[in-house]
Amino acid sequence: MRSPFPGTDPYLEAPFLWPDFHLGLAAELRSQLTPQLGPRYRAELASTTVFDVVGISANGEEGGNGRRRFQPDVLIRAERTATRARPVAGVALTTAPVIVLAPEEVPVKLARVEVYEVGTRRLVTVIEILSPVNKAPGARVHDEYMQKRRVLFRSRAHLLEVDLLRAGLRPLLAIPVPPAPYYVTLSREQRRPQMEVWPIQLAHRLPVVPVPLLEPDPAVALDLQPAVASVYERGGFDRVLDYSTSPPPPPLSPEEAEWMAELLTHADPE
Repeated sequence: MRSPFPGTDPYLEAPFLWPDFHLGLAAELRSQLTPQLGPRYRAELASTTVFDVVGISANGEEGGNGRRRFQPDVLIRAERTATRARPVAGVALTTAPVIVLAPEEVPVKLARVEVYEVGTRRLVTVIEILSPVNKAPGARVHDEYMQKRRVLFRSRAHLLEVDLLRAGLRPLLAIPVPPAPYYVTLSREQRRPQMEVWPIQLAHRLPVVPVPLLEPDPAVALDLQPAVASVYERGGFDRVLDYSTSPPPPPLSPEEAEWMAELLTHADPE
C-alpha cells in the first residue's frame, strides 16, 4: 500500500520507525544514482555507529543528551516510604525513596551515500540523511556532526543534506529561508559559501535535486519522491502506521493539521 501523503509521510518520524526508514532510504538513493554515474564514479553506502545517551534528567525532563530517541527504553520508578536501614559505623542510613535505571548509551547506526571517483578514490559528493541524533541540541552526536560538516565545507567534496524530520535543530544557514517542515540543502565545492536550499511543504511532492560531480561532468538527478515511496512500500510501513492518531511531535500548524485531516479522510484505503 502506498502512503497517502504526496511527499514525505510525517508518521515515519516515529522513533521506533525512523531507523528502519533511514537505512532503507540511503540504500534506495544509492540504487537510483548508480545507473546514472557511468564508469568514472561509484556510489557507496557508508555507515557510522554513534552512541546516544538515553535517559531522563533529574528534574524529569527528556532533554539534552537524555532525549529519548529511536528505541523505546524502560524507566522503572519504585516509590518507597523512607525507612531506616541497618546502621553502618554506628550511623543509621536512610533507604533511597526512589529506584531508577541509570542512563545508558544506545548504539545508533547512521547511513549516508558517498560518491567516489573510480581509481583515485577521490570523495566527490556526500549525501547525508539527517537523523534525530544529528539534530538534538546539546547532544554529543549533534556536535560531532556539526564538526564533520565544517570539515566537508573546507574540502573539495560537495555536500547534499536531506532533512525529512520536522523536529530538532536544523544546521545553521547564514540568512533565513522560507519556513517549511522539510529541507534539502546543497553545498557545491566551487560555489561556497553559497548554498542551494529547497524548502519542502508537507503538501508538496519531494523535489528532484542535482548531485554534482567533477568538472566537466554534469550533475546527475536525484528524485527523492520515488525513493521515499519505494522505501515505504517495500518496508511495509502501512502495516504499522495508525493514521487515526496524531503524527509524532512537533505539533502541526493549524493549516497543516486541517490539510492532513482532509487528506486522510479521502485517502484511498487500497
